[in-house]
Amino acid sequence: MSGFSPAFERLGAALAAVVLQQQETLAEFLPREDWSADLTARTYASGGATVRVSLLGSYAARERTWLWGWANPQFGDAHPAVVPTLVIRALGERLGITEFTTPEVDLSWYEGPAGHGGELIAMAAGGVLRGAGYIGAGYDGGSAYLHVDDPQVPAAGWDPIPVPRLLAGATSLFPHEPRLTLAGLLSHHRIAYRQSDELTEMRLPGGGGARALFDGLGRFVDWQADLAHAAPAALRG
Repeated sequence: MSGFSPAFERLGAALAAVVLQQQETLAEFLPREDWSADLTARTYASGGATVRVSLLGSYAARERTWLWGWANPQFGDAHPAVVPTLVIRALGERLGITEFTTPEVDLSWYEGPAGHGGELIAMAAGGVLRGAGYIGAGYDGGSAYLHVDDPQVPAAGWDPIPVPRLLAGATSLFPHEPRLTLAGLLSHHRIAYRQSDELTEMRLPGGGGARALFDGLGRFVDWQADLAHAAPAALRG
C-alpha cells in the first residue's frame, strides 16, 4: 500500500473535525501525567483520574506499521479491551475500508503532517466508535492507542468560534473533502445547513448565522459568522 484507500480518506474527512474537538475536551478532563493502564479491567489512570478504555491497536515506530488489537497475539478478538472495537472491522468489511480489515497495516509510505500514519487510523477508528476520544500511550518502540468509552468525560458541545481552527486542523490531516469535513461537524451537532460547491451556509442555535467559503478546488478559504443575535454561550442551555 502506498497511500490510504479512498474509502478511508472519505470516512476520515467526515469524522476528523468531530474527533479533534472531542480530543480537546478529553485533554481538559484527563491530565497527561504519569499513567497506568489495566487492559483486562479496561482502565486507564492519569493525574488522579481513571477512565474506561478499549484497545484500538498499536503503532510500531521501527517497522512503521499499525497492528489492530484483534490481530495482536497478546490480545485477540475475544479480549475484554478488544471486543468493543470489533464494530470497526465490521464497518470496514461493509464499506470496503481495507485499513480497518487488514491485521497489520504498512504505513512506511506516510510522510504527512501527523506524527505518523497510525495517528490517523486511531482518529478514524475513534470517530467510528464516537465515545470520549482516544489516547496514545507510548511505550518503548511505539504507542498503543486506547479509545475512551466513559460517560464521565463530557461530550464536546457546539461552539461556532473554534470552527475555522478545527476545520483547518482537520483538513490538514484529511485534505481531500473539506466540505464533507464541515458537514460532518455540523451534522454531529445537529446544525442546519445548506451546501453548494463553494459555499456552506448555516443557522446557528440561539440566532445568527455563518458561512464557510471554499475555492474552486474545494479548499476551505474563509469563515464568516454573525453572532450579534446569538445568545451568549453562558446563557444557552
